Amino acid sequence: MRCTWTADELRRIGDARELHVATQRPDGTLRNPIPIWHVRAGDAIYIRSAHGLVSPRQGVGTGRIQSGGVQRDVAFEPVSADLADEITVTYHAKYDRYGPAPVDSDTRSM
Repeated sequence: MRCTWTADELRRIGDARELHVATQRPDGTLRNPIPIWHVRAGDAIYIRSAHGLVSPRQGVGTGRIQSGGVQRDVAFEPVSADLADEITVTYHAKYDRYGPAPVDSDTRSM
């Protein structure tokens, strides 16, 4: 299930430095939100985790995001390999000014 974002939501989230992600526990409650770097590419928002697929930070399943004054319940989905290069370039463009960006980790779409 892919989120449908408004143009304003995409701009506000895409322009924000960080995204706060609260993933859902098996019992349906949300974990505490944590900040994570994210990018906008086209009409989607992407996150990457340096902690692998099993990390709550990764985002597997559903959860809630907050960024740029936008809060939404979302579903996290793996991204196809054909988007990896575009997302990596976008991460570098947004975050290289802060030092090495975590661009070589698994990516999720919302």
